[in-house]
Amino acid sequence: MGSLSTESFDQFIDSLKQAGVEISNESELRERLAEAQRWRFAFATLAANGRPLGIRFQDGGSGLNEAGIHETFARFQFPEVLQNTFAASLRTGH
Repeated sequence: MGSLSTESFDQFIDSLKQAGVEISNESELRERLAEAQRWRFAFATLAANGRPLGIRFQDGGSGLNEAGIHETFARFQFPEVLQNTFAASLRTGH
């Protein structure tokens, strides 16, 4: 597999927010990603299991830009299956 993007998790989160994703308890998410050696893996785990910590991802109300979300995940070299799972969870109010 090729080298991973050198862009930071802060840039990733900011890109998601620009695509219309609202993040509940964003400070906790950022703190946990900052502590992780592999922030992409940590993000995938928190996206799936972060509710007990108050970490939720949802439509920010101004309309989701699904193409922007997929573009962000691709730019930061996340697997396509995670892109699809994350986008689907936003549509169902995960």
